[in-house]
Parts: sequence; structure tokens; C-alpha cells
Amino acid sequence: MTEYAKPIKRRKINSDAIWGYAFIAAALLIFLMFTAYPVVSALIISFQEYKPVGSTFIGFDNYTETFKDSLFWKAIVNTIVYTLLTVPVSLFLSFAVSILILPFKKRMQTAFKAVYYLPAVASGVALSVVWLWIYDPMPEGIFNKLTSFFGLGTHNWLGSSAYAMFSLVLMAWLSSHGTSIIIYLAALLGIDGSYYEAAELDGANFFQKLRYIVVPCLKPTTLFLLVTGVIGSFQVFQNAYLMTGGGPDNATTMVGLLIFNNAFKYFEFGKAAAQSLILAAIIAGISVIQFKFLGKDVEY
Repeated sequence: MTEYAKPIKRRKINSDAIWGYAFIAAALLIFLMFTAYPVVSALIISFQEYKPVGSTFIGFDNYTETFKDSLFWKAIVNTIVYTLLTVPVSLFLSFAVSILILPFKKRMQTAFKAVYYLPAVASGVALSVVWLWIYDPMPEGIFNKLTSFFGLGTHNWLGSSAYAMFSLVLMAWLSSHGTSIIIYLAALLGIDGSYYEAAELDGANFFQKLRYIVVPCLKPTTLFLLVTGVIGSFQVFQNAYLMTGGGPDNATTMVGLLIFNNAFKYFEFGKAAAQSLILAAIIAGISVIQFKFLGKDVEY
């Protein structure tokens, strides 16, 4: 060491930093165990004819077989139709309810938020049982009584390929939108009141304020709910599994249900893993397109 060399200062790690690293390490460990490891395992299994002992490497055969499978494409179409029919309506209903709640005082807003969020707390299985009761195919069924009252006759709503998809879509429309309503309402409360005051001075009516203030200010929220809604809709499984089992004639077979059946009903784990990764790629592609065309002027 020369005469002018400066001594090396060692940074001390205090107890706060140690606790911080410990919490980060715990979260990282959970991520590696329950997210990264299953994804890597699915990637490996998708190239195998999977068996509990002695799996065989078969290259891209699972992917080739999936792309040639007409049922896979039917499930993709069913999932796209379900998404197109449910996500925009869900967004509109959540937005409309939030606008209606906004003028109330805070205590009343909280009461409405609790009411609308209540179905999200309930078990999905319990809700499906209620809807199975509503869609009872007998003339005494609640929905059949309602349609008969309007002269539309009675139908086997879940047992007919003509009505099964509509029944699942209607269930999604009338089910919980509580999370979206709460997010929309929080965003509405965050809009600066001076915008409304300036608009009122200019003589703007309710719809003009809605168009030129509310909708642009809520664009980041709408994009977030749209992307997460599409992702959730492409992964839908519970409703189709519990309400129709994918039938009749695979009219309500969604991709998630098809993957489940291949894995745990037919024990074709390799094919199910390949379909899972294809579904992930489709969702990622759609998300990128949404951000590219709708998120140009959106900042988070």
C-alpha cells in the first residue's frame, strides 16, 4: 500500500437491511417454488410422453398433436366468444355502477361497495349451485318461469348446445363485479375537482363531463381492468366445469377445462403442458396488442 492509498471503507449492514433481505429472500423462495419451478417443469414435460417413472422425450409431438386437434381449436373459439361477450359488458356495468355510486356520501358508498363485493367473498362452488338451481330445466325452474312470463317458453338452458354458452355468459354478467367497481370508484375519487368546476363554468352537461373528463382520466384504470379481465376470461375454468362440464357437444369447453381434462381425466400430462404453454403465449400476445394499441398515452 502506498503512502497516499486511501483505506477501503467497509459498508456496515444494519439490522433493517438484514430484515429487508430476509423478507425479499422469503418472497423470492416462494416465487421460485410455486411459480418458476412449475413453469420450467411444464416446459420440460411438454416435450415428453410423461409418465411418473420413465418419461420419454418426444420433441414437438405434443405441440403438433395439439395444433391438429379440432377440439383444441373449438375450445379456443369458445374461449374467445366467451371473452368478447363478457369482458366489455363487465367493464361497462362496473363503470356505470361506479358513476351511480359516486354522488353518495362516503358512508353510503362504503355500503354499496360492500354489497357489490359480497359475491366475491362467497365460494364459487356455492354460487354455481345457486345458478344451477336458477337454470333448472323443469318448468318450475326460476329462469324458465321468468321466460315463460314473457312468452319465451321453457328451455334446457345448460343441456342445450344452443343455450349453454349464453347461460354461462349471462351468469358472468350478473355475477360479482365488486373488484372492478371498487377500482373504478377509487379512480373516480382521484380525479381533480377543478376539472369539473372548469367544465361547469363552460356550461358542460353531465354527458360532456363524462366524455371529456371522466373517460380520459379513467383510461389507465380501464386498460388495467381490460387486460386483467381478458387474462381471467381466457383462464376461465370453474364455471364451465361446474355448470356444464364442457357440454353439451363441447359447446362450452373452454381451454382451461380442456387442459384440466387432458391432465387429470386422460392423464396426458405432456399434451396438457403443451396446451398450457400455448395458452400462455396467446394471452401474452393479446396483452401486448392491447398495450400497443390502447396504452400509447397511458402511464402508470
